[in-house]
Amino acid sequence: MTPPLIGILPFGVVCGVAAQSIGLSAVEAVGMAMIVFSGAAQILAMQLIAAGAPFGVIVLTCLVVGLRLMMYSAAMAPHLKPLPARWRNLLAFVLTDQAFAAAIQRFRSAAHPGEGASYFLGTGAVLWIAWLVSNVAGYLAGNVIPAAWSLNFIVPLCFLALLVPALEDRPTRIAALASGVAVVVLEPLPMRLSLVCAGLVGVAAGLAAARAARVRAGRAR
Repeated sequence: MTPPLIGILPFGVVCGVAAQSIGLSAVEAVGMAMIVFSGAAQILAMQLIAAGAPFGVIVLTCLVVGLRLMMYSAAMAPHLKPLPARWRNLLAFVLTDQAFAAAIQRFRSAAHPGEGASYFLGTGAVLWIAWLVSNVAGYLAGNVIPAAWSLNFIVPLCFLALLVPALEDRPTRIAALASGVAVVVLEPLPMRLSLVCAGLVGVAAGLAAARAARVRAGRAR
């Protein structure tokens, strides 16, 4: 989990600094980091809190930003289905972009679901602890860290480190390309819906490419 941590730690520091700058107490900042466990959702929530937005609007906005996790859940569901409900509920909490990218590959190569689930839980625990520690560090640092450092530029690098090894075949690469183009084209959509829509475009493109590959293979026979 070293590559994800390189991106998560500075991102958590940024979230901690933001929490301090809008006047959240230490308990509120730590509680948000522990429960929300999402950089994008925390940043948006804090921006809305600073703007005096109603609680319902804040929750709804965070839910929209988190819709991409439904696609991750759908991909994980076949691997987690044999596990008891307590396992599935626990793993649902630690599901993040980074944990999904690391765990889905382990599930595919694991001898049994329990092995993949243990790895998934381990990655999630490492990320959650690192996220909490970095948020606390950012809160304590306050506004000491200059804005010119732009620490959040490291976050895209983290996702690239996770993405590239996952591009194993042609349908996956087509899905990644289609979603990348779509998220740029759909950027004007409100409430970050471009992320969710681009994910759906990528899934559709990947499925279409996989189906076309099966058809070509059938004709070759």
